Amino acid sequence: MNEKKSTYIDLFAGCGGLSLGLYNSGKWKGLFAIEKSEDAFKTLEHNLIKKKKHFDWPNWLDQTFHDINDVLEKHSSSLINLRGKVDLVAGGPPCQGFSMAGRRVENDSRNDLINSYIRFIELVEPKTIFFENVRGFTTGFKNNNKRGRAYSTYVVDKLKELGYDVKGQLIDFSKYGIPQKRTRFILVGIKKEIVENNLNLNKETFFNNLEENKSKFLINKGLELNPTLEDAISDLLRKNGTKESETPKFREGVYGKINSKFQEYVRKYRKMDSTVDSHRFAKHTDTVKNRFEIALKEGLKSNEYRERFKLKKSSTKILEKNKPTPTITTLPDDYIHYCEPRIMTVREYARIQTFPDNYQFKGKYTTGGKRRTQEVPRYSQIGNAIPPLFGEQAGNILNQIIANVR
Repeated sequence: MNEKKSTYIDLFAGCGGLSLGLYNSGKWKGLFAIEKSEDAFKTLEHNLIKKKKHFDWPNWLDQTFHDINDVLEKHSSSLINLRGKVDLVAGGPPCQGFSMAGRRVENDSRNDLINSYIRFIELVEPKTIFFENVRGFTTGFKNNNKRGRAYSTYVVDKLKELGYDVKGQLIDFSKYGIPQKRTRFILVGIKKEIVENNLNLNKETFFNNLEENKSKFLINKGLELNPTLEDAISDLLRKNGTKESETPKFREGVYGKINSKFQEYVRKYRKMDSTVDSHRFAKHTDTVKNRFEIALKEGLKSNEYRERFKLKKSSTKILEKNKPTPTITTLPDDYIHYCEPRIMTVREYARIQTFPDNYQFKGKYTTGGKRRTQEVPRYSQIGNAIPPLFGEQAGNILNQIIANVR
């Protein structure tokens, strides 16, 4: 007999990193996902709706990309009707306004989505909440040299007012099998009446169990606790060979031999001679390529590289093979490959975020200028995502909590 799966809604779903993690746990069924970007939704739709049939999409909501505010305005009664039927609302609002990686802007309109998120929770009243955002979400904006109230405090207080027992904590994903030093604010909320009626539950349960279970989880998958960048992408080198790309005038890479447990995991459903999705190499000018070659040959550190070539761009990092990467952003030009004179490909980005190779990305590879505010190309989709491998671990623990209250 099939075990009944827990139900969830994915808000600000992006390209589906968190939903993929919940799917991989085998314990969850999506009701629907809300994502504003057409490009990101196409990726989620292709992989999780069409291929995996992971969502029981309701008739009252078109199966397409949506702005959360439009859903709140047009479908509030349908959302209220979901009360008692939703085990989890997952996902957090876009983080660009809070991010320390770029220019922090307090009046960024995307920050207002926090109130939309709170309104959604108020209407649906899920049993549990899983919320993710950047580290900067926990730091107040400066105003006349005084630090204001952090948005994380605001969200915690609002959710408590709505009747949730809430705990927020900074989590470094590199400690959970992800080859990337990526610290994110994770918040978990459980309805107070559920906590009061279950002595085994409290707001510490999720984080305690997540930590206790990570080693066993990774061992069961044949994965190591601390994979390096080399573990993640050394089978995707350009020197393995290239072939014509799906994009005219570009070349794309082919598979090399598997060199690590991590590569065995992400290539589980791919054959040696199969096409590597989204593994198109950038076309660098001779000047840029020469600069990269010198940096790698001389073993320059990132600050030495910028000083040597008098570069104004301060964020360029030369990656190191024996370490996890720094937090990858939506800008691929920020990172130089650890042993080849080039930036990373979309597939290498995806590997660092633990997407398996059979997860295909849709839309443009990259974009620039003013279009960056409207378009979400493949690099951006991945840079904004929650690593599926972490999402799966979170899904396991959240399902344990739900199982206690059925």
